[in-house]
Amino acid sequence: MKRILTIGIAVLFALNLNAQELDCRVQMSYSAIQETSNREMFQEMQTAVYEFMNNTVWTNHVFKQDERIECNVMITLSERISADEFRGSIQVQSSRTIFNTSYKSPVFKHVDQDFRIRYVQYEPIEFNINTHQSNFASVLAYYAYIIIGMDYDTYGLNSGNEFFSKAEQIVQNAQNAQETGWKAYESLKNRYWLVENLMNDAYSSLRETMYMYHRQGLDRMSDKLENGRTAIEESIENLKSVHNRKPGSFLMSVFVDTKSDEIVNIFKEAFPDQKNRVIRIMKDIDPANASKYDGIMKDD
Repeated sequence: MKRILTIGIAVLFALNLNAQELDCRVQMSYSAIQETSNREMFQEMQTAVYEFMNNTVWTNHVFKQDERIECNVMITLSERISADEFRGSIQVQSSRTIFNTSYKSPVFKHVDQDFRIRYVQYEPIEFNINTHQSNFASVLAYYAYIIIGMDYDTYGLNSGNEFFSKAEQIVQNAQNAQETGWKAYESLKNRYWLVENLMNDAYSSLRETMYMYHRQGLDRMSDKLENGRTAIEESIENLKSVHNRKPGSFLMSVFVDTKSDEIVNIFKEAFPDQKNRVIRIMKDIDPANASKYDGIMKDD
């Protein structure tokens, strides 16, 4: 009896050590669908997504409870195609806490309009990394691995490769899928191209920026403010080589969509010459938001 109890405690301890990787909040909007009488089904769908994202073990790495990656999934259903098939969009965001602070820095933000799913009420969402069984599961799993990979890239140079490879495998499994978002020829800004860019050496400087910006920049600002800000400036300068080779690239647009507001806030307190340098770089790589970067010069 004592041996059984000992084994039981060991198993519980092991399960606690292998806490799931994601701390994911899930929201669902379905107001555009007229047939909303069965609200219970949509609530069940939201619960199924929540349980899938938070209870799936995505890696073989050990995560403590307070190390889980904070993220948000917002699903907007705009059309009911059949009794159990829907079309809409999925917005995914993630952040990570900066060392010695309570500040949460945005790491990834993206809205995917190629969202078509089939959901049967009360059925769990099931995923197999080796096959494309369900578009719903594949899309969610794809973004789970993107979130984890992006987070790892902020702690170690190219540390997200293991997880981007998983996302790439999901894309390959879905090449014969009827749903859009998985194939190169469908769009220049879809799931295929996001992970392709992340794994492409042509964008290695951008991934280096993710590491320098967070680990050598933001994580140092609590005790060495100017050193951290300078490291962030250097990381942003690193983006010029990517922009020169691949102007207007998908991955760069994801980066600036995620980071532009934060960059403005970081450099509002910088010295004037540093402000001017950052403004020039950001306007060059993100001309669509040129007016936003003028905010660096404004005092709140």
